Amino acid sequence: MNNQPLAGQVALVTGAGSAHGIGFACASALAAGGATVMLTSTTDRVHERVAELNASGLHAIGVVADLMHPGAAARVVQLTTNVNRRLDILVNNAGMIAMGGRAADATIDDTSDDVWHDGIERNLTTCFAVTRAAVAVMRPHRYGRVVNIASTSGTVQAFHGDVAYHAAKAGVHGLTRAVALETAGDGITVNAVAPGWISTAASLGHEKVAGTLTPTGRAGTPTEVAAVVRFLADPAASYVTGQLIVVDGGNSLPEDRAWRP
Repeated sequence: MNNQPLAGQVALVTGAGSAHGIGFACASALAAGGATVMLTSTTDRVHERVAELNASGLHAIGVVADLMHPGAAARVVQLTTNVNRRLDILVNNAGMIAMGGRAADATIDDTSDDVWHDGIERNLTTCFAVTRAAVAVMRPHRYGRVVNIASTSGTVQAFHGDVAYHAAKAGVHGLTRAVALETAGDGITVNAVAPGWISTAASLGHEKVAGTLTPTGRAGTPTEVAAVVRFLADPAASYVTGQLIVVDGGNSLPEDRAWRP
């Protein structure tokens, strides 16, 4: 059995600055599979993550980039392709809030135009821009894997407040299906993963509590999300495209929230 089916491939993982986040878990899984991985973050901490992977004998490089800036997505993809003139795997994980920022907590009545536009730009437009640039590189090779990190919020569920985030993540699902259809004949698969309550360094107190109320009785881990991303990135997953895979410990299943096994 080939333990490194991604050997020789190049992967780009956005939003991989946190040591305990989904992005870094995905980058680690892809690198362990043999890929050379480009990590992005809005801060210099991305270089710490690169050092961790390289110290483990894996192959990684990093770049500081704010994907909300015009032209940043194309620049990051170009830097990635400079590794060996190709890009095989893209994981769009960047989004939510910027490092040092604050999540929106407002109903639609209190959502300003600025808050709306920021949420859409950060969580949907960045995904679109990087995907557009990546697909242009993948098409000539007639091969590619794009995995978009969506959320259960907006796709199968919702919580109170932050309507822009919900709309953006639902948009990521729609973007995934549309691009999957357009690129299916080019050997490129495009899928989305929708995490539920995942325990990360950014988890707030009420989010940690919510994790304990899932049917599994706990929050998920970034590694568990990364395992699904790693599957979708594999050459063997060539007949899976346009799909949304929910990783939420069954939290979106129950109709009767008072029931417990």
